[in-house]
Amino acid sequence: MNVEEIERLRGELAAFVAEVFASVPRRDQRAKGDCYLRGLMLDGRRKSIQPMAERLPDGDMQALQQFVNQSPWEHAAVLRAVARKTVPIVGPQVWVIDDVSFPKDGKMSVAVARQWCGALGKQANCQVAVSLHAASDTASVPISWRLFLPREWAGDAGRRAKAGVPERVEHREKWRLALDLIDEAIDWGLVPQVIVADAGYGQNTAFRHGLAERGLDFVVAVRSDESAHPHDAVPARPAWSGTGRKPAVRYRAPASSLKDLAAETGRKAYRQATWRKGSEGPMRSRFRVQSVRPAGVAARTQARAQAEGAALWDGVLPAVTLLSEWPVGAWAPTEYWLTGLGEQVPLRRLVGLAKMRWRIEHDYREMKHGLGLDHFEGRTWRGWYHHATLVTAAHVFLTLRRLDPKALAPA
Repeated sequence: MNVEEIERLRGELAAFVAEVFASVPRRDQRAKGDCYLRGLMLDGRRKSIQPMAERLPDGDMQALQQFVNQSPWEHAAVLRAVARKTVPIVGPQVWVIDDVSFPKDGKMSVAVARQWCGALGKQANCQVAVSLHAASDTASVPISWRLFLPREWAGDAGRRAKAGVPERVEHREKWRLALDLIDEAIDWGLVPQVIVADAGYGQNTAFRHGLAERGLDFVVAVRSDESAHPHDAVPARPAWSGTGRKPAVRYRAPASSLKDLAAETGRKAYRQATWRKGSEGPMRSRFRVQSVRPAGVAARTQARAQAEGAALWDGVLPAVTLLSEWPVGAWAPTEYWLTGLGEQVPLRRLVGLAKMRWRIEHDYREMKHGLGLDHFEGRTWRGWYHHATLVTAAHVFLTLRRLDPKALAPA
């Protein structure tokens, strides 16, 4: 947007800021929030504080620096207000778990480490944040964020102090951060939807178990080499010789890969389904739904824990639904998802849920390329969360305008 366009939105933006920044007690701080949001939405290559301040007629670099990096306003309260206002308007069909990376130089930016960097497609020095989004066919918005604190930061008191990492924050795996985000959103009063995630989360048995424990439906991607037994496989206890420990119950045949289970009947078991209209027409492919029993050490450990110990476990691994995709022209199935939804769910709905994750790429594209999510140059924990919250608010403001200009009218 140019300056003239931003000025025409001043009234709508002021009403939006008054509502979602109501938890920020001081009027001058709310005014800085308004100014920062305008800076994020204003055209310009860099969306760090100095160039934004230079482009704004009322920009004050020192004041904005203080507002983002030092001011103690609570980012979670603002995100809660933004989510409560926006999510019902979006009308989500799914909640999407994902993560995003920010390449960095040096070692002092909060939570930076050499780790997998999706933005570069390789191991690199970067920050990683886990995010939760509400998505429908027509729109999606981020709900909240968790900055991943690498293990090497957990005991480094010097770096933690310089970056302002709160004492309560410890290293926590990304899948646990994802569950924390879901719990937080539910605590805010948001109605949970089907959870969708890529294989980075879906492959994790403990993550899937955590969703099931919460009574949440999910459709999560997994790799083709995930092992499982067919649904009708039955474990048995080998004969006991009469001496020594009785042998444990086990499946007679070794587990197969999902790729082998999905392809065992050939193409004839796959049915065509269309999930949405793309720029070049309906998007369709061929899919199969079947029931399987995920195997492996983690699956057995979870099953034993649910049975309250190995002595009480009957050896049966829980069944879930496998959705696989075998596109025309492919030699074998190419995509795989596990879901807690049963085989009775219509194929088109199941496919639509699995494919819904694409929608949040619009979020990341706008927040990174248009609103400067990855342009923050501060180094502190507080500053990072404040910037991410302000970018979220700017993205939501623009999303609401696209959905319905009247959505921003004062209540």
